[in-house]
Amino acid sequence: MDDGELLFLGAARQAELVRTGKVTARGLAEASLRRIGALDRHLGAFRVVRAREAVLAEADARDAARAAGTDLPLLGVPVAVKDELDVAGEVTGFGGAANHTPAARDGEAVRRLRAAGAVVVGKTVMPEFGQWPFTESAAHGSARNPWDTSRTTGGSSGGSAAAVAAGLVGAALGGDGGGSIRIPAACCGLFGLKPQRGRVPTAPQPHLWYALGTIGPLTRTVLDSALLYDVLSGPSGSDRWAARPAATGFVRAASTAPGRLRIAWSARPAVPGVRPHPEHVAALRRTAGLLSELGHDVREVSPRYPDATAAFLPQFCGGVRAEAATVERPDLLERRTRQTLRLARLAPEAAVERAVRAGERLAVRAERVFAGADLLLTPTLAHRPRRVGALDGVGLAGALLRSRPMIAYTALWNVTGQPAASVPAGFGTDGLPVAVQLVARPHEETTLLSVAAQLESARPWAHRVPPLP
Repeated sequence: MDDGELLFLGAARQAELVRTGKVTARGLAEASLRRIGALDRHLGAFRVVRAREAVLAEADARDAARAAGTDLPLLGVPVAVKDELDVAGEVTGFGGAANHTPAARDGEAVRRLRAAGAVVVGKTVMPEFGQWPFTESAAHGSARNPWDTSRTTGGSSGGSAAAVAAGLVGAALGGDGGGSIRIPAACCGLFGLKPQRGRVPTAPQPHLWYALGTIGPLTRTVLDSALLYDVLSGPSGSDRWAARPAATGFVRAASTAPGRLRIAWSARPAVPGVRPHPEHVAALRRTAGLLSELGHDVREVSPRYPDATAAFLPQFCGGVRAEAATVERPDLLERRTRQTLRLARLAPEAAVERAVRAGERLAVRAERVFAGADLLLTPTLAHRPRRVGALDGVGLAGALLRSRPMIAYTALWNVTGQPAASVPAGFGTDGLPVAVQLVARPHEETTLLSVAAQLESARPWAHRVPPLP
C-alpha cells in the first residue's frame, strides 16, 4: 500500500491497522511527512510541520503503547491542528505573524487527541483570527483546493480541509464560528460537523468567539468524525458553555440506522439578497429525494429565518478583539484586522454580552422549523468555490460583502448553537465537490450523524480522491 492509499483510508481505518499490527504508527507518521513534503508546496495547507524527530518520537511512543497492550481509539493516526489551537512547543499564530513564543502546553482538545493515541504532525493555515470564509492571509498566503488548486478551500479551517482532502493526514482539527468547519468541508469534499455549543472544550480559553465558536474535526467519513467526537467531547471545567451529555456514543450513533424521521428541506438562505447556485439547489433536491427513498418523511418548507446580524456581528468583533489582545506584536496585524478592531470599538464588552443574550432569544425563533421536523436540510454554500484571491485588494467592507454567499446557510446556526454538518453530495460541472447541510435540534448530534452515515452508505464519497500530482 503506497503513502496515498494509506493516508486516504482515514482515521478509523488507520487506527485499526495500527491496532492489529498491519502498519506501525511510525510507518504512518513517515508516510504523512513524505506526502506533506511532496504535495504541500502545491496546496499551502500547513503553517508549520513539526520537526521530524519530534513527530517520529511521538509515533514511537504509540507503537510502544500498543506493544504494552494499550488500546487507544486513535492509535497512531497522524493529525493536523488549526493554527488557533495551542500545540505545545509551537507558536499559536492565529493565521498571522504577530506571535513568536511557542505554547507551553497543549490546548485541551489537542491534549485529548494525543491521549487517545493521535500523532500531531503540524499546524494548518487560516485567515487571521479566522475572520473569513477564505483561507488567505498576508503572512502565509493562500490554501488551495486539492480538487482544483486555482480555487479556494473555503475557510476559515481551509488548511485543515486541504490537508485531509489531499491525504496528508488522517484527520484535522478546525474551528467553526460562522461556518468555518462546514464551508471548507463543502469546498473540499469532506464531512464536517459543527457540534453543539459547549460539546468540545475550548480550554485554556473560556470560549471561542463567545457563543459563536466551536472546535471540531474535518474528516473523510462520518465514522471518522464520530470517532474523534467520542474522544473530544465532554466538559473541561473552565468552559463558559457545556452541552447536554449525548444520549449515546457518537460512533454508536453513526453505526445505527436512524429509523423514519421527519426531514424538512429548503433552498432559502438565512441571509437576504443571496441566490443559491442552481447546482446546489439540484444537489439539495437529489438529496431530499434520496432521503425519501430511504424511508424518511421529507417535505419542502419555507422557513422565516430571523435576522442574526445584531447577535452575530458584535460577537464576531468581540471575539477578534479578545484574540488580538493576546498577541505579542499587534503592529504586525493585517490591515483588515486593524479595521475589524476599529469596528469593535463600537461593540464594548457590555454590547457583546447583550448580543449573546439576543442570540439566545433568536434561537427560539429560528428553531420553530423543528416543531414539525427532526432535521433541516439546506445547501451548505450559496455559490461555487471562488478562485484563490477572494480577499486581494479589499478592506473590511469588501471582505464582508464577498463572505455573504459563503455563510448564507451556515452562520445562523452558530448564533443558535445547535449542531449542523456539511455532507458531500457529489460534484459540480466544474469538477469541484457539492455539498448539503443537515441541521439538528439542540444537542442532537447523534441524530445528524446517523442520517449522514445513511447518506454516505447510499452514495459513498470517500473513495473519490483529488487529481493531485
